[in-house]
Amino acid sequence: MKTGLIGIDWGTTHRRAYLLGEGGVLLEERADDQGLLAARGRFAESFEAVVRGWPREWPVLMSGMVGAASGWQEAPYLEASTPLTSLSRHLVPLNDAPPGRRVLLVPGYRWIGPSGEVDVMRGEETQLLGALALGQADGWVVLPGTHSKWVRLERGVMQGFRTYMTGELFALLGEHGTLAGIVGPEDVPEAFEAGLLAAGRGALSHTIFGCRAKVVTGRMPAAHARSYLSGLLIGAEWVDTRPAPRTVTVVAAGALASAYGEAARHHGSTPVVLEPRAVFLAALASLQEGIDR
Repeated sequence: MKTGLIGIDWGTTHRRAYLLGEGGVLLEERADDQGLLAARGRFAESFEAVVRGWPREWPVLMSGMVGAASGWQEAPYLEASTPLTSLSRHLVPLNDAPPGRRVLLVPGYRWIGPSGEVDVMRGEETQLLGALALGQADGWVVLPGTHSKWVRLERGVMQGFRTYMTGELFALLGEHGTLAGIVGPEDVPEAFEAGLLAAGRGALSHTIFGCRAKVVTGRMPAAHARSYLSGLLIGAEWVDTRPAPRTVTVVAAGALASAYGEAARHHGSTPVVLEPRAVFLAALASLQEGIDR
């Protein structure tokens, strides 16, 4: 890097900001709960709060839902055929950036399949660029989260991707409806494994109801319901992507990395885990190099 850089991963509910000095050295990191939902209607004020005290002359790169139609300013989707390595040429200037700041938005991507199916991503493209910068080869990359993404890469280009509402469904089912009363906080590995097995035995709405049926009939302890439901939902992703890839890169940390790694091994795949923070920082360095050229 010829100068410093500020990078912001601005999602729906959370936000993380990074201050990088010359050479991409991480100087400071900040995180808060001021995602799109909390900052809507006051984006400029919220932005200034998270970058307070950081150099105004350094460029700012923002990715995630901040660039959605419901965000600060829309950064139009790129077609999936656009190489990830060319992202720096498609950055969108923020029109009403605070005075003295140069702010650029990373655009999302859209995929239109041969049968007219449509999928979109916003934020994950930056992680994918970071994975490439860290040596990701051709093959499958999984980005778990509220909306889990499965992406097939070839020579830095997405050949297709699918989104699964795994995290959102898990939260909704655990907090509302007929499962809410039985899904507790416990994590039980054998119950997660049982959920992975059950995921291939029918439609997802049917297997989810089976979680409740097992508990109310005494066939499964209520303490197992959380892990069983997690296994069902994650397992459904793998069922939909059969045959399972030989190797899959998982961009995740903590419990999510463990769960997707276990699911990969269950289906005969070898998981390669990349830590999201390292991936994002690698993406920032790659984007900054493109800006400096």
